[in-house]
Amino acid sequence: MPSRKDVPVDRRSLLTAATGAVALGAAAQIPARAATAAAPGAGLVSAFNVISDIQGDLRDLDVALKDMTGINPASTGIAIAGDITPRGYDFEYAEVTRAFGKHTLPKAAWAIGNHEFYVPKWADPDTLSQSTWPNGTTEDSLFKSFYKFAGRDKVYNEQSFGGIPVLTIGTEKYMHFHDSALWDEVWMSDEQFAWLEDRLRYWQGKRKPVMVVTHHPLPNTVSGSRNKLYMKDYLQADRLLGILGRHRDAFLFCGHTHWDLGLSDWYVRRVVPGTANPEGFNVVNTGAVQVGWTDNGAGGEVEVPGTFNQGLQVEVYRDKVVVRARDFAGSAWIKQITVPLHTAI
Repeated sequence: MPSRKDVPVDRRSLLTAATGAVALGAAAQIPARAATAAAPGAGLVSAFNVISDIQGDLRDLDVALKDMTGINPASTGIAIAGDITPRGYDFEYAEVTRAFGKHTLPKAAWAIGNHEFYVPKWADPDTLSQSTWPNGTTEDSLFKSFYKFAGRDKVYNEQSFGGIPVLTIGTEKYMHFHDSALWDEVWMSDEQFAWLEDRLRYWQGKRKPVMVVTHHPLPNTVSGSRNKLYMKDYLQADRLLGILGRHRDAFLFCGHTHWDLGLSDWYVRRVVPGTANPEGFNVVNTGAVQVGWTDNGAGGEVEVPGTFNQGLQVEVYRDKVVVRARDFAGSAWIKQITVPLHTAI
């Protein structure tokens, strides 16, 4: 079987046996405690949802969207943390657009994922041909397809969900076009880093928490990020950590691993040395719509049995943020974490 980075489509086709990965030392972090979810209370400023890793599973997407509209009818937005499509074909983006169009939904904030770059592995939509990569597909065409779908001209973007800033970030290169030894690694330009730093500083001055949405997890943060499959996803991990690590009220939402939100490290505070912030910033796993994975106890991962369809509801209050993990398939809350804000909105 090919490695995870070589697999072009469905996670169900991946190996479920142990990979032999060696567990790496965890960074300073604080796992979340499970809690019984309660209904939103007084002082609510904004309530929005976060999902990731649709990857062509439109049936489960429909279930998730129906559940979200039922539990959060006044939602201020939906953030999608990448892997919107299985491969990045225009017709696959159109299918997602139609799926969203079946529901009355708020604005969406789209982050780009690695599956948005898998068209070059196919000679045509029905013929996998990795040996002839890129099969006439250009890197530019892949970005243009995402931009057309998302309605913008950059990977990174800012939106407001009920007055709460939501920043989407992601790779600006598909690295296999630039280095044959690389595939899905994230590369960010100086311009994107400067933009992110500026927006975080701006909103800190406005005394507001900032929600940052990306596809890949940063190393030594949430579930799966200490597995060797995900430790090197960012080519500039230290630089990104150095920027986020200065902001106590920054929240980073990431997908990609599909690891179960029932795990204890679904939420952590990541402390970054040298940032003068001993409390760290918030990192939250987004689960997945398409299929779930978890630790196999031997340094690898194994598929979660049964129906898997998970995501988040984020409730921002004047003095706190409540993040609630949701099982869309079972229409049930999994757990929640309450994070006090350092400055009241």
